[in-house]
Amino acid sequence: MKEAQHDLIVIGAGPGGYVAAIRAAQLGLDVACVEKASELGGTCLRIGCIPSKALLEDSELYHEAATSYGQRGIKFSKVEVDLPSMMARKESVVQSLTSGIQSLFKKNKITHYTGEARIQEAGQVAVNGAKQSLTLKAPNIIIATGSQPGSLPGIEPDGEVIGSSTEALSYQKVPKHLVVIGAGYIGLELGSVWKRLGAQVTVLEYLDRILPGMDSELSRQAHKTFSQQGLEIHVGTRVTSAKKTDEGCRVECEGMDPVTCDRLLLAVGRKPSTANLGLEDIGIELENGRIPVNEHFATQVDGIYAIGDVVAGPMLAHKAEEEGIACAEWIARGGGHVNYDVIPGVVYTRPEIASVGQTEDQLKERAIPYRKGVAPYKGNGRAQTLGSVEGSVKMLAHGETDRLLGVHIIGARAGDLIAEAATAMSFGASSEDLALTCHAHPTLPEVIREAALATQGRAIHC
Repeated sequence: MKEAQHDLIVIGAGPGGYVAAIRAAQLGLDVACVEKASELGGTCLRIGCIPSKALLEDSELYHEAATSYGQRGIKFSKVEVDLPSMMARKESVVQSLTSGIQSLFKKNKITHYTGEARIQEAGQVAVNGAKQSLTLKAPNIIIATGSQPGSLPGIEPDGEVIGSSTEALSYQKVPKHLVVIGAGYIGLELGSVWKRLGAQVTVLEYLDRILPGMDSELSRQAHKTFSQQGLEIHVGTRVTSAKKTDEGCRVECEGMDPVTCDRLLLAVGRKPSTANLGLEDIGIELENGRIPVNEHFATQVDGIYAIGDVVAGPMLAHKAEEEGIACAEWIARGGGHVNYDVIPGVVYTRPEIASVGQTEDQLKERAIPYRKGVAPYKGNGRAQTLGSVEGSVKMLAHGETDRLLGVHIIGARAGDLIAEAATAMSFGASSEDLALTCHAHPTLPEVIREAALATQGRAIHC
């Protein structure tokens, strides 16, 4: 069998893996990256974050054109959905980015192998591909294999009527009735896409609120907004089974009548992709399905590291990227760090929802003294001109030191606005620091400043 020697082998070419490979190559290492899929980018780029955001953007534009452009003096005789064209644009965005990663690999002289990777022992990986099988050797290995859709007992996906986000990103026609199991990021985003395009959407959530883990006040606001948009949301609902029928699918739930639909989206979270890597054979034991690592991303086996969705922490692409960079820097020069207290999360619905740092619920549980400042979008000039006045910025600062502890936003472009909050928190800023920073007018970031002023008890526009 053919052999190849490298300094580092990265298994997986998603956001964590390809970024780790590029950073390691920048630091002078001879890097190989093994990816089982034919294209680079992982779930996020190919069948996750990027295609879903393309559909969210396009479906929002369609919905706005069909419902509210007339208020802006823009009138159409008729607005129609051309779903094949919408899907084609989504695929063109994905293809552009996957080819971009391929170019980055060439630029940084990273060797790309296509095939299934299995760690045979420390420093050795077998690659079985359609075209060739070979053995790779390197003193360092990074596992960055990401995650896959979770499942529920009693529900068997068929990839057609009953499916995951992968299938929901590529429906060939708009469902008449889409049932979504799970009211987290994925379920609400894709539910919003198909609702805008004309589907009846029912969301079933086991817990007592949507967006579990986010600030509960934002969760309540979001629930109200999505209900007003026409999503039928049931919380505290346990789904017991879902079976295909001649008409589509029948969903059984405790405490409510069965729900029939023609499409079922199972969006109950994700689970780490760790199968068939040979971990058990080399002495790596999983903890709650994830690979245990130390503060330097090292596993129990010398020279083997793990990052991203296969290790503890939120399953977010940007978290995986940060870990990929830090892990590569640790391997190459003995240093690397991720600030886990400042990892933002964003839900790309309308309005967007974004959060960074601790929630008000967590501060109360931990008995941390805090001050709260809330600024509504409706007092912001730019929000008025955009026609997006729904929502607010909520800022939490330490009650004694004034240091920023958390910022939570529901409103237009919240995913962009949260970056300012994350940057400020990374530098240990106080709410006063943001309150004293001049913000351009008229812009949406002024709502951030207004929330900071409100934390100080001196808001101007609310």
